[in-house]
Amino acid sequence: MPQALDRGDRNLLIAAAAVLVVLVAVASLVSPAQSSGRFSLPSSYSSGWGGAEAAFLLLKDLGYNVQRWENSPVDLPDDPADTVLVLADPVQASAEDERAAIRSFLLEGGRVFATGETAAALLPQAHPFTEDYYADFPQHFSPAAPSPIMRGAPDITMMPPLSWSPDLPGQVVVYGDDTTAAVITYRFGKGEVVWWAAATPLSNGAIRDASNLQLFLNSVAPSPHVRILWDEYFHGSHGSLSSYLARTPLPWGLAQFGLVFLAILFTYSRRSGPVRAPATVSRLSPLEFVDTLGDLYNSVGADAAAVQVAEQRLRFVLTRRLGLPVNTPAADLAHAANEQLGWPEAPLLRALSAPVNLPRDRKKRDSDSLELVQQLFDYTARLEIRGPREQEEKTE
Repeated sequence: MPQALDRGDRNLLIAAAAVLVVLVAVASLVSPAQSSGRFSLPSSYSSGWGGAEAAFLLLKDLGYNVQRWENSPVDLPDDPADTVLVLADPVQASAEDERAAIRSFLLEGGRVFATGETAAALLPQAHPFTEDYYADFPQHFSPAAPSPIMRGAPDITMMPPLSWSPDLPGQVVVYGDDTTAAVITYRFGKGEVVWWAAATPLSNGAIRDASNLQLFLNSVAPSPHVRILWDEYFHGSHGSLSSYLARTPLPWGLAQFGLVFLAILFTYSRRSGPVRAPATVSRLSPLEFVDTLGDLYNSVGADAAAVQVAEQRLRFVLTRRLGLPVNTPAADLAHAANEQLGWPEAPLLRALSAPVNLPRDRKKRDSDSLELVQQLFDYTARLEIRGPREQEEKTE
């Protein structure tokens, strides 16, 4: 049996557990959350101060058609009209075909809403600027030029870049001051680019400041009918392996391989399976006897004999039930059945007189014979079914 701990060991374990609990509590209080920094990535998955989960969920709550985009830009829709691509501080390096896809997206009428200095690597005609800030906290910026995105947003707050001076023709500084630009817009092909110096106005911690929310809505959703693709591909969130394979010829290849495999399995099982003799129907089966007898009656034209057999069977059962001689005339037998069993007299009399009243025409006689046999059989079956029950009633 296991030995119990002595008092000294028990006190030691209790003290160690208490110290562990204290250390865990202190660590949870002192250590900040991983995504709670002011300069965390503005991802739609992040709930930290610098994250953008609140902005993403707000668009959903307002009824906008917004979704996370975890595919490469080469998978962007071919018809980008009324489609907005959100590039919030992209951090992953881009390939040449991805930059070309964004360029084509803009040329065909798409809208790109980008933030941060890193977006310059993806945007055509982008003027890069330094990512350093001339202040450690967001600064207020006022409109510098008229633009639709400034509607209802007379004052915004944003982390100020050290120096940003776009000088390409067509690039309009919408917000800025004497030191730097904060928000610019420009046309490219049929599309438009809205570029913020920082993602501060859409971050969880600053979207409620000043007119940041209105600026965000004006920039990302100029109308409620647009489709918004919030990029997470350049944040490192790529589509799953299954979604990638679904876009390749692999599923069709697997389907063809499966068909070939089933064909091989079928042919092998047919050649290598157990040898079984085919099932044969016994020539003594009742149905074959009935068919043979029917064919025999039909071949010799003996349908009257079949009717006579059915009539004799009915006469035998009926006279036995009524207590009459077997050779009782048909009229007397029908009359007795009417009185004792309540059967209509006329139909029963016709059935009992059927064998001598069959027509001479072969086709007419065949159909009449079949009908007469069915009637005689029905009368006989009615007697055979009711007989035992009536007998039990008499016994009781």
